[in-house]
Amino acid sequence: MMRRVFEAALAAMALCAPLILPAVTWAEPRDSSGLRRLDTIEAGRGWEAVGRLDRWGEGFCTGALIAPDLVLTAAHCLFDRNTHAKIDPTSVEFLAGWRNGRASAYRTVKRAIVHPDYVFDGELSAARVRNDLALLQLDRPIRNTTVLPFETDRRPNKGAEVGVVSYAHDRDNAPSLQEVCGVMSRQSGVLVLSCDVDYGSSGAPVFSFEHDMPRIVSVVSAKARVNGEEVSLGVSLDKELALLRAQVEDAAGVRSMPTGVGRVQVGGPRNNTGAKFIRN
Repeated sequence: MMRRVFEAALAAMALCAPLILPAVTWAEPRDSSGLRRLDTIEAGRGWEAVGRLDRWGEGFCTGALIAPDLVLTAAHCLFDRNTHAKIDPTSVEFLAGWRNGRASAYRTVKRAIVHPDYVFDGELSAARVRNDLALLQLDRPIRNTTVLPFETDRRPNKGAEVGVVSYAHDRDNAPSLQEVCGVMSRQSGVLVLSCDVDYGSSGAPVFSFEHDMPRIVSVVSAKARVNGEEVSLGVSLDKELALLRAQVEDAAGVRSMPTGVGRVQVGGPRNNTGAKFIRN
């Protein structure tokens, strides 16, 4: 059975005020599987390219390797939530496959490339979730045969089964896998997911299992509440990731849009979603 109206109140993991999204058709949540801790070598095999992001020895977000020197995460992870200022990316360390006090590889971040349309302290809107994407360029590539970068894929359809690997605040000593959760809705570049996330899960990769190997199809931006049920909100990759990759390749254009590339539209026009936003 399909429901038509949902209200998403964004939690403070990414946004600081409630967000009411317009009426859409969304799929009933699938019976999501429970979390499985990947706290042994055997359980964590194949997931080593998911890592914890640390500052001064403390985990604060999740990221995933998509190239030997590139980590995909959420843009809001790179901003101080109190001052709204961008943090020094060189203070961030990527701990690939972090588990029980050890990582498969340790790398510091050399450069952070945030989506050009992302504004951390701007007007609260669905665009902040839709553009909540960043790439971290590592100081050195990871050339470890056990830490293999993940491929990315197109955004999943409504009703598709996906999974999430993350380091939430109450389980940040090892990654946890939720292998089956569902895509409840796709709206203006934002995915509404039935996946279980919490603080520290920001930037976590959302995987599709349609191919022989898991592929990243989204990044966790926030948790929300829909009709009393907790859900998560994910970013669609599509052209947005290609835009960030282009900026990585253009060292002189890290702070500006690449020549000839306008503001990319994903999932339909962005000028008016019909959303109503409420501030505290």
